[in-house]
Amino acid sequence: MPLLTRMGRRVKATEAGNAILEKSRQILGDIRQLKGLAHSEEPFGELRLGAISTALTGLLPTALRRVFDAVPGVDVFLLPGTSTELYQSLLDGKIDAAILVKPPFPLPKTLEWTLIRSEPFVLLAPLDCAQESVPELLKQRPFIRYDRNNWGGRLADTHMQTLNLRPREWLELDSLEAIMLMVDAGLGVSVIPDWSSPLYEGLRIAKLPLHGAPSREVGLLKTRNSPSSRLIRTILDALLNDEPHAVSGST
Repeated sequence: MPLLTRMGRRVKATEAGNAILEKSRQILGDIRQLKGLAHSEEPFGELRLGAISTALTGLLPTALRRVFDAVPGVDVFLLPGTSTELYQSLLDGKIDAAILVKPPFPLPKTLEWTLIRSEPFVLLAPLDCAQESVPELLKQRPFIRYDRNNWGGRLADTHMQTLNLRPREWLELDSLEAIMLMVDAGLGVSVIPDWSSPLYEGLRIAKLPLHGAPSREVGLLKTRNSPSSRLIRTILDALLNDEPHAVSGST
């Protein structure tokens, strides 16, 4: 039976393809679990891991290198996305775990959260503005907003509303990397989490503290009693050991 059909430049599942999709996911999950059980002495198999962009460029590269060198039987499939997208993918069973911003709502009891890094919000400004006051910078400079569709962006927006800050907004971006480059080019200032990024080394930007600012919490979310728990623990241990600001613990 044909499972896929082409419609112009796109490919979509046929009725038969859609019918077997969910069962196929279950079968593939069972196969991964069997491989892990057969290698009882050490973690083995494929882990489907979702990650936000700042984790892909900041947290994961060194941690994954350590895992692959120490445990060659582990394969990782990475799915990039926003925290909202990855949360839904985890609920749908498309991934085994996700590195994302802590959801701004109570988690169901079927999920387990482990904090990796707590990132206080700072004011990002061009380096030649480092001696100016935060209120003056927010009042006088164009403001590049961290996208409020992101859970982290909502935290920044709520804090600014609490302080009654109304900057001269001209951009709203969902990429912290893009915001950093805009600030480096002297195009404005921004309120973003102080995330771990190799980009900081090559940019002429200043990070100024914000009084009473909240923190963006980045961690790993997985289902409780996941068949991939050993693989997830291997990745998580590497992340926690590599991160100087990590906080170990689950809720």
